[in-house]
Amino acid sequence: MTRAELAERARALAERLERARAFLHIDDRRTELAELEAALADPGVWSDPAKGRELSRRYGTLKDDVELIARLDAMLADSNVAIEMADDDPDLAAEAEDVLTSLAAHLDAIEIRSLLAGEFDESDAVLEIHSGAGGTDAQDWAQMMLRMYERWAQGRGFEFEVDEVTEGQEAGILSATAIVRGRYAYGLLVAERGVHRLVRISPFDAQHRRQTSFASLDVTPLAEDAGEVVIDEKDLRIDTYRSSGAGGQHVNVTDSAVRITHLPTGIVVSCQNERSQLQNRAKAMQILVSKLEQRRREEQRAQLDALSGPRVDVGWANQVRSYVLAPYQLVKDHRSGYEDRNVQAVLDGRLDPFIEAFLAWRREKHPDG
Repeated sequence: MTRAELAERARALAERLERARAFLHIDDRRTELAELEAALADPGVWSDPAKGRELSRRYGTLKDDVELIARLDAMLADSNVAIEMADDDPDLAAEAEDVLTSLAAHLDAIEIRSLLAGEFDESDAVLEIHSGAGGTDAQDWAQMMLRMYERWAQGRGFEFEVDEVTEGQEAGILSATAIVRGRYAYGLLVAERGVHRLVRISPFDAQHRRQTSFASLDVTPLAEDAGEVVIDEKDLRIDTYRSSGAGGQHVNVTDSAVRITHLPTGIVVSCQNERSQLQNRAKAMQILVSKLEQRRREEQRAQLDALSGPRVDVGWANQVRSYVLAPYQLVKDHRSGYEDRNVQAVLDGRLDPFIEAFLAWRREKHPDG
């Protein structure tokens, strides 16, 4: 890339950086950051632990954004210096190009965030996978999906905590619940909500026939506190059972797993990943609160499917995405139309292009949110 081309690219990225600064309201965030720093320095703030945690989370979020823009400013400045000196040292041109490429990637990520403006988009997420039509193949597919989302989360630096798994009869899983912790986990995973269809040569068919199977994913913003949800203990049925596991010294020999049924709504949540029944119960209650809070919001807005999406059969004609392994290889999203022929990479967690395409498609279809 010539010096003139590098200079033009730097100018274009400088404009994008200014738009990012405006989108993130960096000046306002610096002011709020200073106020929060003063508030958190007061030991009395922790007399209310919930308030202290919330202020601390907000402080961390603002600090990340302010520091990110400062780093991008520095990258742009470094690239401009390298471009100015590129005629005297050709190695500096290559260095400037690398810095500009990295700067562009950071700005891409910020611009994706501009598509995430929902009230709960920055929240952690409760992810649920259920096998559907397709028998053992569908149960195996549900397990493959669980692995796919775990790989995706790890790639983004998110925490992925499996809280409950119901094993399949022969292979795979019937269902699983996991918590994904990371900024914008919910807003991003909303793109994955729905029925996912797999077409492949069945490894469970002795005649090696092609099999179509389905599994669904649902996602809920994780509630850190009860909010406006009030739960009467009389409305709960709490069952305990022995946690399942792969064996070895950590297999539970007591009934530490917990299943909670909210009788008025029929919502059922389970947790078996923690070591004690008390811990499993606390985690299950947090997931239950998240679901009840979501239900309350839906009823309040008189839009039953506003957050959780319509409940559909996990089978034909309802899929949001297809993963075809035979007779050809292709992953296609049926909403945005985005495609990827490297199926294995997608199954290994390369979901960001699909998520970004969905968010852009959603903005185009629903510009007002």
